[in-house]
Amino acid sequence: MADEDGSMSGSGSGKARRGPERRLGLTPARIIDAARELSHGRGLNSWTIRDLAAALDVAPSVIYHHVGGRDRIVRGVVERLLGELRPPSAELPWQEWFRTFFYSARPLFAPYPGVAKWLVMHGPTFPGIEAFLDAGISTLDRAGFPRPALVYAMLTNSAMLSITRNDDRLEAGDDGPRDHATMRRLFSGIGADSPGIGRMITEVLGPLSDDPEGGGEAIDAEYYRLLVESLIAGLETLLPTER
Repeated sequence: MADEDGSMSGSGSGKARRGPERRLGLTPARIIDAARELSHGRGLNSWTIRDLAAALDVAPSVIYHHVGGRDRIVRGVVERLLGELRPPSAELPWQEWFRTFFYSARPLFAPYPGVAKWLVMHGPTFPGIEAFLDAGISTLDRAGFPRPALVYAMLTNSAMLSITRNDDRLEAGDDGPRDHATMRRLFSGIGADSPGIGRMITEVLGPLSDDPEGGGEAIDAEYYRLLVESLIAGLETLLPTER
């Protein structure tokens, strides 16, 4: 039967029933799960509260009621991801401790653009993070670094900032195109006879622009490995020769 405004009362009541049913099963954990799914491959900044509400089939006000604003939801996504990492054993030599940490962090954070940058900007200020700080700083202290907390901060920030290199390419800006294909095209136009530019295109920009998920991912992983190994090798030269 049609209501006075022309809408069908049967259809409306069914829709009204579904809304409360969805809300009854909604929890902060489900909201964080949905936000994490929206962030995968697209980034923490790719969705709005309205997008999240639509994914959960609820009104935006329901999201605010259960969790709060977008900042709290993003924080929840980052905390969820970080919670999937386990600190390496504090008994490991410092080099192996940070290799284990960083090589397990990149595959977890890289598919969620913005997470690594959030950690750099806000710090991993979550319950349980003390296990990482205690183990990492203690292994640096045993190695003989006079300011192990500073070394810990430098290593972790450098690794996270390396992951964020591709994050900013997903965000529009008024500084021009940021994609690798455009960079490759512009380099080709100015360095046709340059062997250095030729190798940069062949070894780096080509795979990144032609096959981002295959050859490009391999380049990104190798770049990250070179960074981590260079940081560790460089810090080793700063240690006292007699410990």
